[in-house]
Amino acid sequence: MLIGQGTTTAMLSDGEVAVIIAQALAPLALDGKRVLVIIPDGTRTAPIPLIYRLLQEQLGPRVARLDFLIALGTHKLMSEAAIERLVGLPAAERAARFPNSTLLNHRWDLPESFVTIGTIPEAETATLTDGLLAASVAVTLNRLIFDYDQLIICGPVFPHEVAGFSGGAKYLFPGIAGPEIINFTHWLGALVTSMQTIGVKHTPVRRVIQRAARFIEQPILLLAMLLKGHDLYGLYAGPLEETWEVAADLSAQLNIVYKPQPFRQVLSMASPIYEDLWTAAKAMYKTEPVVADGGEVIIYAPHISEVSYTHGALIDQIGYHVRDYFTKQWDRFQQMPGGILAHSTHVKGHGSYDAVTGVESPRITVTLATSIPEERCRQINLGYIDYRTINPEAWRGREHEGLLLVERAGELLYRLG
Repeated sequence: MLIGQGTTTAMLSDGEVAVIIAQALAPLALDGKRVLVIIPDGTRTAPIPLIYRLLQEQLGPRVARLDFLIALGTHKLMSEAAIERLVGLPAAERAARFPNSTLLNHRWDLPESFVTIGTIPEAETATLTDGLLAASVAVTLNRLIFDYDQLIICGPVFPHEVAGFSGGAKYLFPGIAGPEIINFTHWLGALVTSMQTIGVKHTPVRRVIQRAARFIEQPILLLAMLLKGHDLYGLYAGPLEETWEVAADLSAQLNIVYKPQPFRQVLSMASPIYEDLWTAAKAMYKTEPVVADGGEVIIYAPHISEVSYTHGALIDQIGYHVRDYFTKQWDRFQQMPGGILAHSTHVKGHGSYDAVTGVESPRITVTLATSIPEERCRQINLGYIDYRTINPEAWRGREHEGLLLVERAGELLYRLG
């Protein structure tokens, strides 16, 4: 049963959130059972401290275990200090108040973390992807889920460059998934391209991850949150696919900003929740659609000094390029993980590559105004500008000049319309 509420005009109170969660949990036969809650890491804006407290209060006394697994995908493991910020309580207090509960990082870096729960055959992936990517793919997932009787996925829904919208089954794939399904879906998204995917509800990637989720036998409850800035405007609870559908519709209203004309330059100020370019690149993805042909996105993030804490060495090898740079030289790049190639193309954006002349022609320029050194920016095929030469205030109110300032970039999608 789907329950919940959401609007574009009013925030939910803590009391309303508590009622929705209580209504969602009441019919579940969870007394004495083991429950695993899958939550986002610190790169997503969401009232996780509130949800964590309410689940502990309402569910903790009923169940044998109430554990929380952080859906890192392949992001950096969260430190204890970061986990404390995520849930709002230090480890000692959590242990004292909730002795039947623990918080776990998804250990994507350990092969022994995973088990294969099924395989999507080549003929089926061909159908799901409209023929773009036909290959048998193993569906591997964190084996911890089999220690629990009930799964609860709890996270926000935003426009997303790979899946169209985040949330729902995406907290499983890539959230707690193994490399096979991650690389498959991310390269699939790159083939479609970010521009044709982001903010689109039904996409090939969404079809694949929802198919993969059907291999899971345990019951799944989805708590889908909708935010505008830091404020919670919606919360829906219920079955995985049905609940995500409703949440994505509200996200399209809350999280997409329409502009009447394209801009020649965008100063996209990455949110401080992003610690490296791998995550801060959302400042590019979410603004690319409103950049004019030949224009420029400047990712302004002085706090960022690393390309990727987990994948930097591989990115240094290939750099950032348009999709066709890889597809037209597939023999050179087919051994590279699909997730790495996908990230590369998403950051570089639309463009073309002439295999005869070796000339790559991106649609727009992507320039970093970060603490990543100029030499490395050039090495990875991105532009560089000293962030100290930029005054963001000087960009304010200049849209009529073709200049757009985007603050806390990364969650709102900008689109022409």
